[in-house]
Amino acid sequence: MRGRPRGGLRRAPVIVIGAAATLAVVVSGCSSSTKNAADSRHHSSHSKGSGQAAGSPSPTASPTPNTPQLRLSPANGSTTVNPGGVATVSVTNGSLHGVTLLSSSGAHIKLAESADGSTVTTAQELGYGRTYTWSGSAVGSEGSNVRVAGSFRTINPAQIMPAHVNIGDGEQVGIAAPIIIRFDGHVHNRAAVEKALTVRTSPATVGSWGWLPDDADGSRVHWRPERYWTPGTKVSLTANLLGVDYGSGIYGEDNITSSFAIGRSQITKADINSHRLVVYRDNKLLFNFPASYGLESDPNRNTHNGVHITMEKYPIKYMSNPAYGYVNIPERWAVRISNNGEFIHDNDTTDGVQGSANVTHGCVNLDATNAKAYYDSVLYGDPVIVTGSPIPLSASDGDVYDWTVPWLQWKAMSALN
Repeated sequence: MRGRPRGGLRRAPVIVIGAAATLAVVVSGCSSSTKNAADSRHHSSHSKGSGQAAGSPSPTASPTPNTPQLRLSPANGSTTVNPGGVATVSVTNGSLHGVTLLSSSGAHIKLAESADGSTVTTAQELGYGRTYTWSGSAVGSEGSNVRVAGSFRTINPAQIMPAHVNIGDGEQVGIAAPIIIRFDGHVHNRAAVEKALTVRTSPATVGSWGWLPDDADGSRVHWRPERYWTPGTKVSLTANLLGVDYGSGIYGEDNITSSFAIGRSQITKADINSHRLVVYRDNKLLFNFPASYGLESDPNRNTHNGVHITMEKYPIKYMSNPAYGYVNIPERWAVRISNNGEFIHDNDTTDGVQGSANVTHGCVNLDATNAKAYYDSVLYGDPVIVTGSPIPLSASDGDVYDWTVPWLQWKAMSALN
């Protein structure tokens, strides 16, 4: 390796959050909004959220025999409604006709009607700081007609915070891949956030969320299985964050869903003392390459011990370490395995000692042919197990050190434990 760059993690493609929950009236104080969720945004499927209908649904017509009796939820005139859910109109002694819900932004909200015509429910997300107005009619069995009318207003938070997930729809990832949600700021009410997060797997997989220490960008929470994923596992993430109170006047901007799959098993064993890099694919030997690791006599150049994961890869990566006298040195077929600057990559200047001596600045050096073969083989989340180093991988090495934490300790990092 030419060097160990000390830059931050370049995130993999992210998706920004979307789904629905049950509308609730909240009692916290509110002020002007910095950003509103779009009323026109909707998704084909929705998951149950954490809110509950607040207050009693209000009848909009006096109950008399044989006439339609309407109920609105949230109640007509509600002014502190949480947008992270559904609004409904229902009728007894009749059926609904021509019901619409119009936002103060001018958008017609998508609605879903029950098979018997007795209930209409919102079928898309609502926005912050909007007034929503019902219209339409209910017709009784004897032809009597009652007008549907009423309105409610959603909360207007002091701040709305986006969040991002690291694995997108349809991706295939390695058996050690954590699910990572990053927030564009600090989350104070971590328990409320974690209650809004659901991971479903097939086959069933034991795992847990763990909150890592906040960094300069904000808060981050990871989900990892107790043991490596089973190859072929189907995974779906639902994060119903729209309307979640993060604390200190901050609310979740939007919801997110992601469905992805676990690929084949590929495990890399990087033994510093043997000067080899050995790769197993589905428990069969795939590669056994001569390698050079970090110079043992300099603690600042040691390759760190422990379970790393492949995080991202570059055909050419410009590496810098001014303390050791180099800046923007191009290295080919670079696979990042930690956020402290450790890569597996080609370096022709160490070809003569690969397999016999460790001379790098912390990376794993291969020759060009082997580096390209390794580069082509990896997925995000493949484990790389480094052994033989006196310095362990730890929280100081950046974002992804999940597999260095014992399972019971990891579970204790959940805000719900």
